[in-house]
Formats: sequence, structure tokens, C-alpha cells
Amino acid sequence: MNQKIDWSELFFSSTGRVRQTPFLIALAVLVGLFMIYDSAITGAPRVLTGWVVYPALLFCAACVLSKRLHDRGRSGWWAAVILIAFMMVWPRPDNFLDFVGALVLLWAAIDLGAMPGERGANRYGRSTRFAEPETV
Repeated sequence: MNQKIDWSELFFSSTGRVRQTPFLIALAVLVGLFMIYDSAITGAPRVLTGWVVYPALLFCAACVLSKRLHDRGRSGWWAAVILIAFMMVWPRPDNFLDFVGALVLLWAAIDLGAMPGERGANRYGRSTRFAEPETV
């Protein structure tokens, strides 16, 4: 059951489903890139390049989150709520509303990172985990 992941489709398409392991790897890559950019680029270059880098990272994160939400049987639009919560608490929570964002991220971590996807097909496509062999 060694299925290969199309990483470009994972990061640049919001349709379909993705299992836990590729999701967690992709999420770690995106958060790592976000942290590297935030710590390496400062001052005027950050203002100029931020208009390109942040939207690109958020788009890729929305695609990855949508695929995992689809695997759990939820709409990909929940990715917007998760990304808003992430932006609220990054780099550190400052006020009470940030606490609400942290709760949303805790829910997302448990739901998307720890819970298995739906077995079989759902309205978002076939499960990649329990897929039957293709017939020719």
C-alpha cells in the first residue's frame, strides 16, 4: 500500500482528500517556511516581499487544510476559520480574542491531526487510505 503523494497537487489544489501523515508533513513544511521567513527577513525587505510570500503560504495552507477537512467529511471553507485563528495567535497571543483563536487551533489539531479520515468514499471523493486497486 505504498501510494505516492503528488506534492504539487497537495499544495496547489483544494479538491480531493489527504491522509494524516502527508497532511502533517505538509503542515510542518508550511509552518517551518513561515517561521524561517518571519525570522530571516526584517525591515523594508519584509514589507516588500511580504505581499508575495504571505499570500502564497496562506494559499498553500488553505489547499492542504481543505484536503484534510474533506477527508474528515467537512467543508473546505472551515480552512478559513483555522487560518484566521492562526493569524490571530501568531507569533504569540496578546488578548482574550486570541484565546478563542487558540481554542480553534486546538480543535483543529485534534480533529485534523489525531482523528482518522472517513472510510470509503464521501462527497469529496474516494478515500486514499482504503482505496481498492484500480481495474484496467
